[in-house]
Amino acid sequence: MNIILFGPPGAGKGTQAKYLVEKLNGYQISTGDILRDEIKNDTDIGKKILNNMNEGKFVSDEIVNNLLKNHVFDPNKKQKLIFDGYPRSLSQAKNLDILLNSSNQKIDYIFFLNVNKETIVERIKRRKVLEKRTDDDLDTILKRYDTYLETTRPVLDYYSKNSNFHEIDGTMEIDQITSKIETFLNV
Repeated sequence: MNIILFGPPGAGKGTQAKYLVEKLNGYQISTGDILRDEIKNDTDIGKKILNNMNEGKFVSDEIVNNLLKNHVFDPNKKQKLIFDGYPRSLSQAKNLDILLNSSNQKIDYIFFLNVNKETIVERIKRRKVLEKRTDDDLDTILKRYDTYLETTRPVLDYYSKNSNFHEIDGTMEIDQITSKIETFLNV
């Protein structure tokens, strides 16, 4: 099955994605990880990505969509995709629909982890210390959160009408969120 984990930066998408990958023998498709790999490998795309991230902006849809395409069409990952942080814009959501339709796949579940700004700030401050993420300073966090709200509202509207869309209180403890997801998956 293919799953989308949707929510603001620091909502816990990555934590839940790692759990689902293990539980369902799936593949985590984290655009953040894919983008950080480009930066680490010092590619031309990586340099553009780093500029955007440092300014608190999202990376262009064109870059993200192109990097994602290889994962969706990988035959080993078919119907085992756990999307973590993608799509972030209406354009990306529509692109994902096209990619999935082209590869005879669909999204089975969409989980929106709804978290308030205060919780996000606290979580990302902790994550910066624990994971030593350079993109997790307070100014960047606040810009990313505001950008998220502005950019993703249409995505939320786009998905919330689907019968496979489930909103989950992302302020709960990790194991409570996991349990809630499991009730929808029946695993």
